[in-house]
Amino acid sequence: MKRQRNKSPLRLTRDAEKLIAFSTGLASSGSRTEDRYWENAIVNLAGHLLGSGNDAALESALENTFKSNLPAHETLIEFVEAAAESTAVTVDGKQWDLLLIAIPLVAWSKYAVPSGTIPREAVDSIIPHLHGHVLAADARTCMAPFLYSIDQMPRDFSGVYKLSLKLGEAAIAGTTPRFDFAKLPETAPLLADCRFLLASVAVPAGTAMFRWQETEQHTTRAECLERWILQCRPNLARLLPGCAFECLLPDAYFVNCRESDRNVRPFAIRAGVAFLESALKTNASQLHAVIAGFGDERVDEFRIGFLQKGRDEIVHGVVWPLFGREDDDASITPADEVDAILRDCKVGEITKLNELFKPEYCEDCGAPLFADTDGDVSHPELPEEADVAAAHYH
Repeated sequence: MKRQRNKSPLRLTRDAEKLIAFSTGLASSGSRTEDRYWENAIVNLAGHLLGSGNDAALESALENTFKSNLPAHETLIEFVEAAAESTAVTVDGKQWDLLLIAIPLVAWSKYAVPSGTIPREAVDSIIPHLHGHVLAADARTCMAPFLYSIDQMPRDFSGVYKLSLKLGEAAIAGTTPRFDFAKLPETAPLLADCRFLLASVAVPAGTAMFRWQETEQHTTRAECLERWILQCRPNLARLLPGCAFECLLPDAYFVNCRESDRNVRPFAIRAGVAFLESALKTNASQLHAVIAGFGDERVDEFRIGFLQKGRDEIVHGVVWPLFGREDDDASITPADEVDAILRDCKVGEITKLNELFKPEYCEDCGAPLFADTDGDVSHPELPEEADVAAAHYH
């Protein structure tokens, strides 16, 4: 999941300063013995902060290292994410390892991609496939009965930790936890987006959690994914009527959030072009796409604004976020990849702007603004004659 950086620096508390010192020490460590010392210090402090809901110290330490020491930042975020999505508990004298996993569905459609509460029978039809094709033999699991959009996922590290613990303890006990989904926000009606099922997996401490970890099985991740798609896809398809979708392998929460964000990007462009062809009663050759880089100091995302040929108004926009250092030493740059997808969609005209634009958003609705051919940023607006009925399938 792409993390948004704060525009104003957060105050460094004593705990935040400790995390910065620990991660800096680990980043510059010269031995595994020293590594273990710093790792234990980070894990213990991060676990304490997560348990008390003190996200401010975590965020300020991450913010500081992001700006001042990138190796320390990368080290710190790895351990903070691990502490949030996984933990160990003792139940009736027996120790268990817990992990929050995400089951991603990368979906696209001419209609808004659905989200929300799912029936219990849908959950009951998916869990056996998890155990049959993905999880280790001794694993127990509990899944939340909700199809999440990214806007409805836990918003902070402690929220991830609490959900992991709640579902994990229910998995061990074989109970069904209670949820109040009414407080979750509505999701944006996007044509291509990621949807997630969330579950916690519990295994006896120190044992395998996934099928590909069991050496006697001789099973690879690729084989698990192939069987997961073959056997569980029909059950997952019932959650996404009117949508095409791809399945990703169920795996740890944070890594799958990032992989889903990467995988949805091409489909967002293709779905946007298909939507405009339908809404404007035109074909892609009559569209003009403008690719512009947005960010504060370097390109954090490309925004692709679509216009009709011969007109100045932006009618639709797609955001292509960047993750890590995708521009560095890449044989095909992200801008080239965007360009190639637009050409494959038969878009008639493509303009690349070299200027770095400040990331601006609509003051009323918070939607991103897109650049036109002159470099002016504005809110996409469909013309009055457009047929937008397709967006209301669900």
